[in-house]
Amino acid sequence: MLTGKQKRYLRSLAHHLDAVFQVGKGGVNDHLIRHIEEAIEKRELMKISILNNNADDPKEIGAALAEQSGSELVQVIGKTIVLYKESRDNKTIELPR
Repeated sequence: MLTGKQKRYLRSLAHHLDAVFQVGKGGVNDHLIRHIEEAIEKRELMKISILNNNADDPKEIGAALAEQSGSELVQVIGKTIVLYKESRDNKTIELPR
């Protein structure tokens, strides 16, 4: 579980990132989750955007993606989701205490 201080730090790092994945009208599926798990192991921090043709609530999508991929939901702002998961092999982000 991330503290507020850690979430603020991660949001500042994520500000300059581009979205890696997009959630379309198909929504959240196993194929998308598998790709997110692989990519977040290498990156630790990633943005995911939700396309306009998806009518689901972005907060619900963010919670589902975080739960199913085993990552932490850092932020949902508009149609952009920020996820974080500490990498086992490629650790680059040092979180504040």
